[in-house]
Amino acid sequence: MKFTISSSALLSTLSTTGKVVSNKNTLPILDYFLFDLKDGILKVTASDLETTLITTVAVDSVEREGTIAAPVKLMLDSLKEFSEQPLTIEADENTWEITVSWKSGSLKIPGTSGLGYPALPELGEEKSEVEMDVDMMIGGINKTIFATADDHLRPIMNGIYVNIAEGEVTFVATDAHKLVKYNAQAEVAAASSFILPKKPSNLLRSILLKEEEAVKVSFDKKNVVFNLSGSTLVCRLIEGVYPNYNAVIPAANPNKVIVDRVELLNAIKRVAVCSNQATNLVEFNINANTINLATKDLDFSYSAQETVMCAYEGSAITIGFKSTFLVDILSNIETPSVVIELADSTRAGVFKPLYDEPQSANTLMLLMPMMINA
Repeated sequence: MKFTISSSALLSTLSTTGKVVSNKNTLPILDYFLFDLKDGILKVTASDLETTLITTVAVDSVEREGTIAAPVKLMLDSLKEFSEQPLTIEADENTWEITVSWKSGSLKIPGTSGLGYPALPELGEEKSEVEMDVDMMIGGINKTIFATADDHLRPIMNGIYVNIAEGEVTFVATDAHKLVKYNAQAEVAAASSFILPKKPSNLLRSILLKEEEAVKVSFDKKNVVFNLSGSTLVCRLIEGVYPNYNAVIPAANPNKVIVDRVELLNAIKRVAVCSNQATNLVEFNINANTINLATKDLDFSYSAQETVMCAYEGSAITIGFKSTFLVDILSNIETPSVVIELADSTRAGVFKPLYDEPQSANTLMLLMPMMINA
């Protein structure tokens, strides 16, 4: 293998692909990129067995095609030190030594055969295929990924549930304390669903930012394949039945608060300094168009309170929430104002962004209350 390529183009490709590589790989070959050069296109593969990312980049010139595995860390560390310039990369198929040459010097690093690189999983005959809009996918992942769990006992909570129905796609994530549901209109017909793990969700989000066209998504019960313009992401799905999230969303919420999101967020951050470190409890006392926020830590005689003005419809209510979860939710709503719907002090609070005009997608965030100690 011998070819010439732009240093910045190669670094960009390897930096993106290298995000897949784990710090603790079970197979030594997974510490390597797989380089496959054919027809003027360099295909770079990285994998951790659960997730595989394949990216392509055009090379400037080709003298010999071939396949070799190149060490991830050495390749990235060396390329970071180059300014934009052409690099000639040559691999010896006998010794597997890789030589990187430039105008004023060269370096040699040890490679290895690419024959031992794990093969991509193949989807079964019962696979489903659908095309998804890029902006919808970015919105779905951005809005929900913060609510995923890190629960070894319930792995299905550790990913984003994607439910595809006729005319709409729903993204859901929950850790049993907070839940986010993002529903978007889409030109899809088949009814199907899958649970996408957190790591490939983050990878997909970063890759989608460079995409413009619709993404082809193929999946079966075990794996999903995202075919993008310059890359392919393959990952193992989380298997299992996702909880009935609609069952925990209160249907009737007679108490409705409309409040400035940033003002409420900053107030929560201020009073949370004096909250109990074990519970982070913030007490909401809502009445007569005001929200009185109160925190206390009896162990250290800390306390804080602040009043935030709001528009309120309903009877007086007192309810407690965990401040860190409140900050997460309010930080992931982009509108200036937020609607908070409440039933009573024992049922979940529903948080919704307040838009001036109808939207093609809507977001619902739910937060379970905490018991307030007298």
